[in-house]
Formats: sequence, C-alpha cells, structure tokens
Amino acid sequence: MMNIKENLDALRPEIPSNVKLIVVSKMQSLQRIREVYAAGQRRFGENRVQDLIAKQPLLPIDIEWHFIGHLQTNKVKFIAPFVHVIQSIDSLKLLREIDKEALRNNRIIDCMLQIYIATEETKFGLDLTEARNLLASGEFRALHYIRIIGLMGMATYTPDVALIQKEFRTLKVYFDALSKEYFADDPGFTEISTGMSGDYRIAIEEGSTMVRIGSKIFQE
Repeated sequence: MMNIKENLDALRPEIPSNVKLIVVSKMQSLQRIREVYAAGQRRFGENRVQDLIAKQPLLPIDIEWHFIGHLQTNKVKFIAPFVHVIQSIDSLKLLREIDKEALRNNRIIDCMLQIYIATEETKFGLDLTEARNLLASGEFRALHYIRIIGLMGMATYTPDVALIQKEFRTLKVYFDALSKEYFADDPGFTEISTGMSGDYRIAIEEGSTMVRIGSKIFQE
C-alpha cells in the first residue's frame, strides 16, 4: 500500500518543470497535509473559506494557498490577509471586493478568471464574451490591488477523452486571445489552471501550467 510521500514521488515525474502542482487539501487532516509538506510540496488548494481559515494558522507560514472554490463576496475579508492566488473569479463584483480587501491588507492579490468550458450546468464561470466585457470595463481598469495572472477552468466529468481535450483546448484558445487583446504588455498573465486527478495528463498536453490534484496523492 502506497503512502502519501510515495504517491507524490510517483506523480512528480509526470509533471513538467513548467507546470505547477497545486495539491488539493480539501477534507484532509492537518497531519496528512503536513506529510505532503514534509515531502517538499508548498502549493495547496482549498475550496471552502471556513476550512482554509481553520487550517492556515496551524500550518507552516511558507505554504502558498490557492483558493479554488466558488467565493462569496462576504467571505473575501477572511482570506485576503494571506491567500496567494484566488483562482475562481467569476464576476466584476467579486474582483471589486478583493481589491478593497487587498488594499486594507496592504497587498496585491493574484487572481485568475474562472472560464466556463464544461457541458455540465453546475460549474461556475465566465464565457469568453463576459470575460472580454469584464477586462474592457472602466471599473476593472480602476482596480489597483488585484493582478490577473491567468485563467482557470474545469472540464466536464466524463470518460469521453475527446470532449475533455476539446474543452481544455478551448481554454487555451481563450487564454491566447485574451492575452493578445488585454495583456500584451503584461508579463504576469501566464497561467492556465486546469486538470485534476482524473485528467491532468490531458490538461498538460493541452497547455495547462497548473494542475490541481488531490485524491491521487491522498489515496491509500
């Protein structure tokens, strides 16, 4: 039976050096997160604010926390002091709140636009037109304490590899288009966060620079 370190050691050769591994630690105990940390991992992802603010003070200070779940505006203030990246931006209203809280904490918070690429109705996110409208707006340009570093997306949960490939490819096409249209002079717009335990290999082939993997690492 493989343990957490062995799972991580087996996974690492599959992740190219230009791709960041975000270990999804939702539902995991502090002890199990510490095991991953002891194996050298520093980037972790959580999808619930109450879980993240409970864990963060009890774990090493050099962990880079990525928030990857749907974020309500009234919860932003709880993670603004320490969160490294908020990957799940799906509205201008949310960005405005993050900007306000980032200013209050005297920092700039890195954010990613969540793009809707799946065929399922349950996923949050912007379509390409909504993303363009957001980035072109005067309200967006008035924000000074957030930085958009890329796009995040989730593929349909399906065994259909061709569909998953198509969705990941779509995200890369959107990334390239938005990069050219709105970030041509911004070297910080570099990340595509997509791919999870079941489909990260396809995601990497289709241009992902961040993969969010949990169950593959924490499974016994």
